[in-house]
Amino acid sequence: MKSLLLNLNYVYAVLVTLFVTASLDAADPLPSWNETGTKRAIIGFVERVTDRQSSDYVKPEARIATFDNDGTLWSEQPYYFQIAFAFDRVKAMASKHPEWSKKQPFKGVLEGDLKAVMAGGKESLLKLIATTHSGMTSEEFEQEVTDWISKAKHPKTGRLYKEMVFQPMLELLTYLRANGFKTYIVSGGGIEFMRPWTEAVYGIPPEQVVGSRIKTQYEIRDGQPVIVSLPEVNFIDDKEGKPIGIHYHIGRRPIFAAGNSDGDWQMLQYTTIGRSPSFGLIVHHTDAEREWAYDRNSHIGQLDKALADAPQQGWTVIDMKKDWIRIYPEK
Repeated sequence: MKSLLLNLNYVYAVLVTLFVTASLDAADPLPSWNETGTKRAIIGFVERVTDRQSSDYVKPEARIATFDNDGTLWSEQPYYFQIAFAFDRVKAMASKHPEWSKKQPFKGVLEGDLKAVMAGGKESLLKLIATTHSGMTSEEFEQEVTDWISKAKHPKTGRLYKEMVFQPMLELLTYLRANGFKTYIVSGGGIEFMRPWTEAVYGIPPEQVVGSRIKTQYEIRDGQPVIVSLPEVNFIDDKEGKPIGIHYHIGRRPIFAAGNSDGDWQMLQYTTIGRSPSFGLIVHHTDAEREWAYDRNSHIGQLDKALADAPQQGWTVIDMKKDWIRIYPEK
């Protein structure tokens, strides 16, 4: 009898432990984040701005959070994933453009010479995007992107590109929305490239995506009104373009902004300087084993000025290696 009671007490203790652990896990809004100062700072800010008794309380309509995409919500090495899409488009279109075999950056793409493609800098990459994204209606382009994002895989990880999103940032987006924030993407990436898949992947609908744009025009094709892309860049949503894009599309200054590079420096300034309460967040890629480690000298996602300014401006810097339990969602 005594032995039975001891066993029952043991089982009871185990069940209590499991219940308490499950309750704690359920209460943790950021389970893929280690218990570091970064996590505490984020949660502390959200609690202050949502507490009606706090002097930092912010009404729900003003709880605007903006996120860069490349390098902030998903990986971006060895080149922006939209560039991978553009490369595939060049190869698919090459038979109709024999001149590309002698013309950079198209020649580099067709020969697999990434160094030659990147040698032209941002202007060369924008030329690739504008050329490969043009001529189609918005519906045709959306279908092209939807098909590509559903099957294209990263050359190093073998994962679908859409699976290379950061699990901790997915949790952060969900946590903010659960606390009355409206979450936006404000990215240097193309708005037409992101809109077809951001709602399914991030929970961010197309009307809450701000990005770079190529020119478009209205036409009637086969009796139907359509929007057609042109081979010209209209607006670059990067650096000082980000506050302009926020003002133009959103009409409110954010109180929370997250980025990972100097391309996000102005957005972080616009969000935090002279604003209280406000929160600036920088994703610092420090994990060469699970992802990549890079900052000041990187050809993609260079992080120099923003990293240097972070302590003075009070911006919180995520150390991926120390702050995140895991990088990508479990398959």
